[in-house]
Amino acid sequence: MTRTSRHSSPVARQTPPALGKGAMRIVALGGLGEIGRNMTVFEYEGKLLIVDCGVLFPEEHHPGVDLILPDFSFLRDRLDDIVGLVLTHGHEDHIGAVPYLLRERADIPLISARLTLAFVKTKLQEHRITAKTVQVKEGERKKFGPFELEFLAVNHSIPDGLAVAIRTGAGLVLATGDFKMDQFPLDRRITDLAGFARLGEEGVDLFLPDSTNADVPGFQISEQDLAPAIEEVFRTAPRRIIVSSFASHIHRIQQFIDAAHLHGRKVAFVGRSMVRNMATARELGYLKVPRGLVVDFKELEKMPATKTVFICTGSQGEPMAALARMASQDHVIDLTEGDTVLLASSLIPGNETAIYRLINGLSKLGANVVHKGNAKVHVSGHASAGELVYCYNLVRPRNVMPVHGEHRHLKANADLAIRTGVNPKQALIVEDGTTIDLKDGVARVSGKVPADYVYVENMVAGAATEESLQDRIRLAEDGAVTVLAIVNPDTGRLEEDPEFFPVGFAPAAGELEKATGIVEKTLAGLKGGKKTGPDAERAIAEALVRWSDRSLRRKPVVTVIIVDA
Repeated sequence: MTRTSRHSSPVARQTPPALGKGAMRIVALGGLGEIGRNMTVFEYEGKLLIVDCGVLFPEEHHPGVDLILPDFSFLRDRLDDIVGLVLTHGHEDHIGAVPYLLRERADIPLISARLTLAFVKTKLQEHRITAKTVQVKEGERKKFGPFELEFLAVNHSIPDGLAVAIRTGAGLVLATGDFKMDQFPLDRRITDLAGFARLGEEGVDLFLPDSTNADVPGFQISEQDLAPAIEEVFRTAPRRIIVSSFASHIHRIQQFIDAAHLHGRKVAFVGRSMVRNMATARELGYLKVPRGLVVDFKELEKMPATKTVFICTGSQGEPMAALARMASQDHVIDLTEGDTVLLASSLIPGNETAIYRLINGLSKLGANVVHKGNAKVHVSGHASAGELVYCYNLVRPRNVMPVHGEHRHLKANADLAIRTGVNPKQALIVEDGTTIDLKDGVARVSGKVPADYVYVENMVAGAATEESLQDRIRLAEDGAVTVLAIVNPDTGRLEEDPEFFPVGFAPAAGELEKATGIVEKTLAGLKGGKKTGPDAERAIAEALVRWSDRSLRRKPVVTVIIVDA
């Protein structure tokens, strides 16, 4: 499970030295060079504090993978040293890996705001884990081991987002989590810029800011500015409205609830995560729903099309989500001419192809697809360059380590820091696993620890490896060949020509039979008398792959079966 195919690092994999007295070590196990898998570990006086524990969603080159986790191997021998796990907000890329970490140690305290903990508890129930939780809110200070934590409100695309200030004898660290600076948020909960400024006056030794939109100029528009476009969709739609959103985007779903109520439409939630999260949000008072507006899915199907709204998952083109199944006509909701589909989301890097495939599929069925590209129906939850510069000028950090973004986002964020006066040597662009030691106001790279991808299939972590994924890709692209060879164990020679059974490609007549000489040559080259066991089968398979790559311009997965004559 190596990352070298995706990243070239100036820091070789090397075990960092023992942490010096009075120093703090920071290592991101995910979230650097990618959008997802956010997880950062802080070490001080022999204790560990973790901020976030999220997942990365697979792309097309991860066939069969459900989720990608951070690599916990760095923590595995030190689980008892963990004093707490701070969760900045309830998005999957920040909380999705929590159940897998708690499988390693179930009583790690989970520290977060009310809604985030509610989402995590529901998730943990599916894994049959009961967690130890500590509910906090903005303005509070709490101590966990040698770490004194202060929590600050930040505005994001989900309620209850928190930034966390971490105080130790080594200095003050400020991690923003995901945030933006909407001055007119729907819940009236703005980012605590006064708190950021106060921390700046105290002296922030290391700043870990959200980088997702660091290469986007200016400021994000307000969530309230989306209301006219959403209202226009609900006012003019001739038939059903199908809205797709992240199942955690409560602010946006509140806008759809309000628009449906205004235009006399009933609403049903579709998709397990959507139903679950909205029930939690309603129960805690984060989602305000007029009496009788939300009805059961089956009841909504019986109503006139002009009076219905379905709110579902799948805005990123996830193949098993409700909207993708509608597009492939594999869902109980049959899209027809005149239906309106509203995609309320941004394009997450890496998902573009899947999303455009989804839009094309919906359009072919006659649906009118409204999305960010043709209407003002979504705004990002992440600060743009102008907002980040504003924060840098408030915080005035001594050192900066941009987090949460691909390399281009981290680079853009570091450039903003430098332009506001941060010493270029103290604007650290690093990748997952790089250890940063903070002491006497200076942050330096000290080494590198494992931070590989850990793949989850059917809730089993590590079931797939890089090697098995490569085999799957080869199966999809180049097919497979099974070779049956009957070998005389006494002579080590073929009793008859081997048989070749190709799957997934059609070679020209007699093409594979040309490889008989390769089988014979490989058998002859094997030393000793072991010419009918697994080692012989493996050697023949490797030789045939090389021959096929050279002669047929394809590298199928080759399985060799030797029968002892």
